[in-house]
Amino acid sequence: MRLSLGLMSGTSLDGVDAALVMTDGERVAHLGASLTRPYPEALREGLRAVLGGNKPVAEIERQLTAFHAQVVAALLEKAGIGPELVGVIGFHGHTILHRPEEKVTWQIGDGALLAQLTGIPVVYDFRSADVAAGGQGAPLVPVFHAALAADCDHPLAILNLGGVGNVTWIGGPEELLAFDTGPANALIDDWALRHTGRPVDWDGALAAAGQVKETAVESFLRHPYFRTVPPKSLDRDDFQSLAARLVEGLSAEDGAATLTAFTVASAAAAARHFPRPARRWLVCGGGRRNPVIMAGLQQALEAVVEPVDAEGWDGDALEAQAFAFLAVRSLKGLPLSFPGTTGVPLPCLGGRVCP
Repeated sequence: MRLSLGLMSGTSLDGVDAALVMTDGERVAHLGASLTRPYPEALREGLRAVLGGNKPVAEIERQLTAFHAQVVAALLEKAGIGPELVGVIGFHGHTILHRPEEKVTWQIGDGALLAQLTGIPVVYDFRSADVAAGGQGAPLVPVFHAALAADCDHPLAILNLGGVGNVTWIGGPEELLAFDTGPANALIDDWALRHTGRPVDWDGALAAAGQVKETAVESFLRHPYFRTVPPKSLDRDDFQSLAARLVEGLSAEDGAATLTAFTVASAAAAARHFPRPARRWLVCGGGRRNPVIMAGLQQALEAVVEPVDAEGWDGDALEAQAFAFLAVRSLKGLPLSFPGTTGVPLPCLGGRVCP
């Protein structure tokens, strides 16, 4: 067992999650301290500007990495430990482009610089090997989900609602299926920012005040992605143009309600791909804090729907914990992705190490 520190910057552009995990890459012995640090506005807008990879990224990558180093220092201070006790950092970086059908995935973040700034070995670039081998490169969290849920009743679905939604279906110890479900918070957040100046629809208040345009939801579900057999994955902006057309002209409230319905409908559509129905859905990510989303999921899914916190897990730290776990797997030469999680032909190693 070793102490590992995981870092995650999600597609929602809200900030960096960091968490400590004691693990051997197969079992989770202990989930330690965690925290979230919101991005300064200038850094958030800088990241937003390079999405798609169409602008120079060197300076924003340096700023992003330096901010991650600050987050590492803050977490170590919170935990009351020095960097010498941490065996490795799992550094996801920030995805600015994801086109696996073109064998392209791009997470910015300088692993060598982070290792230099923190004095801790860093594993980074988790997705490239999977994409190069023919996989989707996402999601990578399922093997961690399976380790956490080893003692839970199955079949179980773990739904992560960040900027993009992804689900892990666990049928048993050797039964894993995972894929991106569709948009989660990204479209809602962008809409809220544009119409209210706030980067998030806090507590779903904007959506709760609006009416869903049902014809728009029906049109949205006709997108071919929902008929595509998994494994499959998405870029943050894959539904941007379609959603913009479908909610054009709606009020701020009705647009938020309709975009929120897209998130719920995406999850319900995902359930049709499961080999067997999930008895229980555990929801993590920022979306679990949106009561409109959670109520919609409870209505749409014929199962128990709860935040992962009901299982004693930290729904804000789960992805950061996952990359701490994956970093140790990478060091030990254990696969990070599998045919049922990313569509890669064979279990695939991943990650690059900076001493």
